[in-house]
Amino acid sequence: MGRKATIDRKELARLVAEGRSVQELAAHFGVSESGVLQAKRAAGLARPMLDHSAALPWKLARAHAQSGPATNLRNLSAAAQGKPPAAERLNTALRWAQRLVDAGLDVRYDAADGFTEVPAAPQGSHVASVLAAARKVLEAR
Repeated sequence: MGRKATIDRKELARLVAEGRSVQELAAHFGVSESGVLQAKRAAGLARPMLDHSAALPWKLARAHAQSGPATNLRNLSAAAQGKPPAAERLNTALRWAQRLVDAGLDVRYDAADGFTEVPAAPQGSHVASVLAAARKVLEAR
């Protein structure tokens, strides 16, 4: 068993600043791409990941992860976190959510059946709150 490869953080930072890809960094340091990603996270060089747990509070079945409602909620969540998706995707999500809000509807999720549209609860709808958070950030830009 060989010794564990080490990645010099200063050199890693310099190469990342030059725009080197993960594949190029892996070849340069003689480690796996996963090793480079771990080193970038440890050195604070990785872009922070968006957290969509508020917009998608359910444990989605694999079959539903890329469904329209899941994608739209994720895109609204990204906008609410200041990283909106491409304009077409954002507009689709905004129109979808506004249609539901205007109709007094919300979404419910069930692992067996996926997403369904249901009447919004009197205390408010999940979709309306995600939409409001996205619009707040988008209007501030």
